[in-house]
Amino acid sequence: MNTPDLPSFWAVIPAAGIGSRMRADKPKQYLQLAGKSILEHTLNCFLDHPCLRGVVVSLAEDDPFWPSLACARDGRIHTAAGGAERADSVLNALLRLAELGAGEQDWVLVHDAARPNLAPSDLDLLLAELADDEIGGLLAVPARDTLKRVGRDGRVRETIDRSVIWQAYTPQMFRLGALHQALAEALVSDVAVTDEASAMEWAGRSPRLIEGRADNLKVTRPEDLHYLERLWRGRH
Repeated sequence: MNTPDLPSFWAVIPAAGIGSRMRADKPKQYLQLAGKSILEHTLNCFLDHPCLRGVVVSLAEDDPFWPSLACARDGRIHTAAGGAERADSVLNALLRLAELGAGEQDWVLVHDAARPNLAPSDLDLLLAELADDEIGGLLAVPARDTLKRVGRDGRVRETIDRSVIWQAYTPQMFRLGALHQALAEALVSDVAVTDEASAMEWAGRSPRLIEGRADNLKVTRPEDLHYLERLWRGRH
């Protein structure tokens, strides 16, 4: 893909979570994978891209792990205060971007801190497909397995048509001004938003889905980390 044709962008990495399901002694984004922390690998997905204008990482208050990373001294990376929820962390990062000179029409890509296996080809695909889109969108993967709706008693109530179900991944790519407004209004209205696309949906927008690779997984449980370790070992 011809990189000069891709739009410039800012990246936001909300990294204030604790990742309790990993049952580890530190937040999952700081667990080791192939000699570096997961967060370092995640940042490297963006730092080598020629269209990157800068990155903001939202961190928990008094995060003791971030200062020890070599990338903490990278001039392209800035930090913002993390919040109680993802939406708070992203909103704080958007405010920091504005301080750095980002404009309301600038593209912002929000990516999970614990999603370190983003392929460069997927990043370029997202940028290319959404460069002229009025709203923006996100990487996603069509559901592959049969899906069941379950009742409170644990019994199947119905089988869901999987052809209309997609798994939402990241990055999620939106204009700074529109995303800031959607997140701020959702928080004021006490609306629970689990990702940036859901905030845009609540604001009446319809983000576009761009099919990406299924191995762009988010490390949520120990087996996810083991899978990536085996995958990367096989590559190298």
